[in-house]
Amino acid sequence: MNHPRSIYACTALVITLVTAATAVVAEAPKPDPAGVAFFEQKVRPVLVEHCYECHSASAKKVRGGLLLDSRPGWQKGGDSMTPAIVPGDPARSLLIRSIRHETEDLAMPPKKPKLPDGVIADLSAWVKMGAPDPRDGTAATAKRADKDWWSLQPLSKPVPPAVADVPAAWAESPIDSFIFAKLAAEGLKPNPPADARVLVRRMTYDVIGLPPTQAETDAFIAAYTIDPRKAVEALADRLLASPHYGEQWGRHWLDVVRFGESNGFERNFIIDDLWPFRDYVIRSLNEDKPFNRFIVEHLAGDVVGKDDPSVEVATAFIVAGPYDDVGNQDPVAKANIRAATLDDPITATASAFLGLTINCARCHNHKFDPIPAEDYYRIRAAFEGIEHGRRVVASKQEREEYTAATKTLNQDRARLTAEKTKIEAEINARAATAAAGRKFSRPKVDPRETADRFTPIEARYAKLILHAHTGNPRSAAGSRLGEVEIWTAESPAGKSFNAAAASAGATATGARSRQAADFPDAYGPQLTIDGKLGEQWFIGTPAELTITFAKAESIDRLVFINTQSVDPSQKKATGETPCEYELQTSLDGKQWVTVTSGADREPWSPEHGLQRLRREVTTENERTALAKLDRDLAAVQAKLDAVPPLRQVWAGKFNQPKDKTFLQKGGDPMKPAAEVTAGSLAVLDRVAPAYSLSAETPESQRRLALANWIASDSNALVLRVLANRVWHYHFGTGIVDTPGDFGYLGGQPTHPELLDWLAGRLLHHGWKLKPLHREILLSQAYLQSSASRDDGSKKDKDARLLWRFPPRRLAAEEIRDTMLAVSGKLNTTPGGPGFRLYRVMQDNVSTYFPLDKHGPETYRRAVYHQNARASVVDLLTEYDLPDTAFAAPRRARTTSPLQALTLLNHSFTIDMAAALADRVAGDLDRRSTAEKVDRVYSFVFQRAPTDDERAAAVKLVEMHGLKALCRAMLNANELLFVE
Repeated sequence: MNHPRSIYACTALVITLVTAATAVVAEAPKPDPAGVAFFEQKVRPVLVEHCYECHSASAKKVRGGLLLDSRPGWQKGGDSMTPAIVPGDPARSLLIRSIRHETEDLAMPPKKPKLPDGVIADLSAWVKMGAPDPRDGTAATAKRADKDWWSLQPLSKPVPPAVADVPAAWAESPIDSFIFAKLAAEGLKPNPPADARVLVRRMTYDVIGLPPTQAETDAFIAAYTIDPRKAVEALADRLLASPHYGEQWGRHWLDVVRFGESNGFERNFIIDDLWPFRDYVIRSLNEDKPFNRFIVEHLAGDVVGKDDPSVEVATAFIVAGPYDDVGNQDPVAKANIRAATLDDPITATASAFLGLTINCARCHNHKFDPIPAEDYYRIRAAFEGIEHGRRVVASKQEREEYTAATKTLNQDRARLTAEKTKIEAEINARAATAAAGRKFSRPKVDPRETADRFTPIEARYAKLILHAHTGNPRSAAGSRLGEVEIWTAESPAGKSFNAAAASAGATATGARSRQAADFPDAYGPQLTIDGKLGEQWFIGTPAELTITFAKAESIDRLVFINTQSVDPSQKKATGETPCEYELQTSLDGKQWVTVTSGADREPWSPEHGLQRLRREVTTENERTALAKLDRDLAAVQAKLDAVPPLRQVWAGKFNQPKDKTFLQKGGDPMKPAAEVTAGSLAVLDRVAPAYSLSAETPESQRRLALANWIASDSNALVLRVLANRVWHYHFGTGIVDTPGDFGYLGGQPTHPELLDWLAGRLLHHGWKLKPLHREILLSQAYLQSSASRDDGSKKDKDARLLWRFPPRRLAAEEIRDTMLAVSGKLNTTPGGPGFRLYRVMQDNVSTYFPLDKHGPETYRRAVYHQNARASVVDLLTEYDLPDTAFAAPRRARTTSPLQALTLLNHSFTIDMAAALADRVAGDLDRRSTAEKVDRVYSFVFQRAPTDDERAAAVKLVEMHGLKALCRAMLNANELLFVE
């Protein structure tokens, strides 16, 4: 790729370098890979099964003229000529309205049961995300793969082909022999080697994701001049030994395993203890841990690494995806949520390790691959005992030390608790006796409205003390109130009015159990006196509401309400309601007297009644003794709390399943069919040894057996998938261009023999990646120039055959890391909790706001950013940082004006430009402008400017300052692209 290097005028400099950020070869827009993955996994199988019979080119009769087997088909619509889908708007989409049965005469599928709610939700979500659809107009055929499919075969042992007239350098590596043979068959030749500066920059970004320094560049060029081969070998060895290697390639793997640090769905709460898994991935790759061991640890790290925290955290893979924690208690909804929860690790496991869309077999046998539905449920049986959440991850020594530090304190707590329990038991017995035959003069509290009248009393203050709520006889904390009214006594001088109303000048104070950062007044006590139903006070601890009247008043009535509507038909309580209470009043705020209570009301429940009587029958000595015991218990608890707790990590909790696993008809958990137990997948019975476990097999052994089967040396598919991923990240596209799908709907390998050879080499190296990296990095295919040629572009525009090295734009994280590195601001501290480029407000749901200013605390490598699902991160999101709601085995590559605008104008760019300018000025404070320009070029491009570039840059600096030049350079194609 040719980058603009000459700068002829200051205006031209800025315009050229800014627009260059998006000046790439124009391509037709491609759907987002995450969206396409969702389509392939959730949508296409449904369309094939339920719609193609009447709405495809292969249908005997196309109903209504509507075709749903291609994107142009639904865009055109049927006989009405109205698109069947309105991307982004399910409510206006005829297809969605039809499957929802919103219109009786358009209910689809016709004369059949309505689709399951989960399927309708998936189709609606697909439309809402813009209806990404890769089908370009060629209808899917009825063909499907069988077990003879290429990826499902044992590994072959290909012999590197011999080709006439092959250059000597291209005959040394089997990789090059395979590449050259394919090029020769197509009448193409490879490019000559790239120059030394291009190579050091290419390989450095590829392996560690950072730019080389000027010193590293100069040293490599000097060594390359003497002995190119030795120089390249030394460079590859140095980079593969760098701790930054694990950060770069760990980021790739985190994409594959849909690693995100929030739970997604409606609540999307942040997860602050998932980062140890990220550090585990980076550490494992730096250590060159055999990948088969890496796989086993992902699925059963708690089994093979028991009491070793560095291994146990690996099981976070299983629970690192999105999951719905709303907690719906409806049996049907609960079962569907559980099914969706388990679908995530099943999908992730199959995609990451096997390159198969096994999730498409959840509802039925896979429509395109030879995957029976039983295979899906065999994996589910292995995962049946998982639960999302955190667990203690500690060494045996740490557990023993913690036990020793807390043993005596736990004994003290148990003794004090026993003493308290004995006293309470005596009180309970007396309370039960007192309850026998007790009559109450008033009905129980009514959440819709409870009113008390009492003898008029003069008061300036009123305190509503709440002892219990409808869901807890021992505490009112956590309940709610909508309105509290305290009315004045009627007098000859005037009518009664609500003295507690804010409109009358009253104020209210009290603790709240819930807060919202973006709405400081939400859930507060002031809502009880605003005269409006709807918003509620969420009662905290102590459960007391103190109201100050505008002036002393004679009061005689209390009213409290816990509903959100004045409409009688809608007057339902929301949340628990206080049901044990007393009202105290005061003139000075110091001396209080109780004027009314609920003591004579019927208790909310028998347990509430007993708790009320406990208060009545407890003697003063018992109160004193209980108070002392509570103080002693609090002191012991404080000492326990002071002991550093054992570390907990969001790595999943595992329990023996209570229920058996059944095949589900149509993916509906309410329609169980035959029982299925954990075992190997029938789709791979030709390449991996089969196994089957009983329904009584311990949960841990189910996951371990699955892990060992996947990581078996004979499992050719796993080796192919892994080798292809390595190739994909080195060259930008894999030998199979769908790295997460090796099935019928995936891509075909451009070099199948090379893929098997690479898989064989991976096995030869004991599943270690670094030796395979090295072989690829030293190949001529990798070392060749990226220069474009007409003959190659005409036959192979994407360079899949590697007649040239495919140039690429830096990934989002690489762009940010590069700006930090060249400005001298990059903090290379590894590991630990991540930083955030957003502000999160967490209430019942979480809201994420991108930061306008990125401070020094964020100047770490982007792999350490705490990526929350559905969060927008300036600069990273614009440059295709994937949303981790789905795995991203292949990132989108988009070009948009917003990228250039953000890169030019964001405060981060401006700050980095200022830092770069300060770095240059600090080194060359009294030097000439030309020398400063040279230094900028050295930091940013690792080269000297040409004479024309220097002249234009000097002119720009003299007119607009050094920061302007630095800002323009940070937007240059030469910085943003790797040749």
